[in-house]
Formats: sequence, C-alpha cells, structure tokens
Amino acid sequence: MKEKILAAMSGGVDSSACTLLLLEQGYDVAGVTMALYDQGDLGQKTTRSCCSADDISDARSVCDRLGIEHYVFNMGETFHRQVIDRFIAGYACGQTPNPCIDCNRYVKFDALLRRAGDVGCWRIATGHYARIEYDTVSQRILLKTALDDHKDQSYVLYSMTQEQLARVKFPLGELTKQQARELAERASFRNARKPDSQDICFVPDGNYAGFIQRTTGETPQTGDFLDTEGNVIGTHRGLVHYTVGQRKGLGFAFPEPHYVCAKDAVNNTVTIGTKDKLFANRLLAGGCNWIAVDQLTGPMRVQAKIRYGQKAQPATLFPEEDGRTVVEFDEPQRAISPGQATVWYDGDVVVGGATILKGL
Repeated sequence: MKEKILAAMSGGVDSSACTLLLLEQGYDVAGVTMALYDQGDLGQKTTRSCCSADDISDARSVCDRLGIEHYVFNMGETFHRQVIDRFIAGYACGQTPNPCIDCNRYVKFDALLRRAGDVGCWRIATGHYARIEYDTVSQRILLKTALDDHKDQSYVLYSMTQEQLARVKFPLGELTKQQARELAERASFRNARKPDSQDICFVPDGNYAGFIQRTTGETPQTGDFLDTEGNVIGTHRGLVHYTVGQRKGLGFAFPEPHYVCAKDAVNNTVTIGTKDKLFANRLLAGGCNWIAVDQLTGPMRVQAKIRYGQKAQPATLFPEEDGRTVVEFDEPQRAISPGQATVWYDGDVVVGGATILKGL
C-alpha cells in the first residue's frame, strides 16, 4: 500500500514540481494550500506574493491535471498571530524580524503537520530547496543545504526539530530552479513560468512602516537621532521606518555617507554613523535550536550567516551558561541586526541557529 503524503502547494512552480516528483516516486499524494490572509483585507493588490485566491486556483489546477485531491486549510488566525503579530512586535522593539522563519516554524512545520492527520497523512512535503538525511554515526536527522547554492533555503529552516525533520520531505533539494521549471513545463502546468514571489508575502510593496501603521492604526512615535557619541542630531520618524545598515531616507547631508547603526526601543532613539561603525566581530544569540548536535558544550568552529543570501563566514561558537550563544567571527561583519537569524554550518550541514539579540 502506498504511503499517503500531503504536499504543501503555494500555487508556485516549486511546490507544483515537488508534487509531481512525489507522484513519480510512488507516493499517494494529496495537495493542500494554506489560506493565510486576504490581501484585500491588508489593502494590497499584487501578483507576486503567495497564498492569494489566484494562487489557490493555480494549485488546484495542478492537482486537477495530476488527478489528485486538493484541500484548502484556513490558517489565517494562526498566521496572523504567529507571523504578522510577531513581525509588528519585533519592529516595535527595534528589531528586524524575518517572518519567513516564523512562518516555517509556526505554520508550515507545526500547524500544518498537526493538520495533516485530518486527511490521513503522517508526512508532508514542501518545495523548499534543502536536503534531509539521516546520519548513522550521530543517529540524528540532518538538515543540509541544497545542491543549488543559488536557491538554498536552509537558512529559513534552521528552527526545525528532529521530530519535524522525520515527517518532512524536500524533493527539490537536489534540483536547480531551472530543472524544477522544466518539470512543470513538461507536465503543462499553467504556472510553469510564474514568477517567484518577492519580498514579504503580506507586504508585497515593501513598505513595512505603512503596513504596520495600517494594521495597528497607530502612528509611529518620533524620537531622537543620535550620533555614535550619543549627541542628539535630529528627529526620526519612528523606529519602524529604519533598519540597521540603512542609508537612504535619513534626511541628512553629511560629507560622507551615514548609516543606521543601532535602534533603541526603550529610549526611542536611532543611532547613525559612518560605514566603519557598522562592523562588529561578535554577537549574542538566543532561542538556539540545535540540529546536528544535541547541544553546544564547548567552543565549536562553524561557518555562520547573519542574513539570508549571505555567504557563510568562518566563526567560533561559545556557549553561555544561560543557554545563549556568542558567535565570534574571524572577520568583522557588517550590520548585525537584532531580530534576524544567525545560522551555523559545518560544510553543507546545518548545525543549528538562533535569533540575534545584539552585536558585541
């Protein structure tokens, strides 16, 4: 008897190719699309996000062509609470959160896994570009980078647990994006040439401050701009308008470029300075999730990222007594941003990751 597996389908080409591969591998496949929000409710109109009514229609058309069941799970309340609310709270605290990580953590690999049993599935599959392998030496399930470095998504998957990895498949982990498109084209899927989603799905215009103001109904509180010596040099428009490393939109004309170096939510200040003030060798991270090891018991050499798409940099991890981790880089890193994730690698294996609390 074939194992029944639930394929998460966003309506895009990757999840469609993933579903086709599962069928070719002999699984009894059902597709599911998660209804996460109504773009009209968010005051947005776009064709380059995900999980819209059009995306649901695209996913259903693929399932119809493949002759498999298609379900729509309403997860709007979970998505709003665990992703949108966390995004807004993070910016309010002066952080720069990554909502894709929260979506994976709380929606795809938590809520969806729990719902899979409702349609007779124990395992789910997604169109992420990453690999999962069992290591007989450590007796742990490993998360590994995709073979296509340009599409690797292991960074946004660092929060996955051993229990979740045991129940998930990533069929695209050994393919390139072009190969995935070719699979969809050969199957005559109508979304074979659909463009990739851009930016944050619920803020497709990239105006984070505007989204937060519309959603909360609150006007951002102005505050002081500081230089790196702590002197007041102007008035900012509200913390949500700024990210660490930002250069444009500061409203100053200095002899040399200035950047956002830090945000302080307690005092409602934004510190700006020259490019050299953006660099630091160390950071403190919390909420650590370990994949390749059970825990960090001593210093460990790794390659570390502090943002998605960054090339991993040589670093050493140091455990703190309270469970937090200090990351010390061999070379200074630019714009270490609280709220972003730092993810640690040993070659192509994800050792673990955590949320950046502050640069040191």
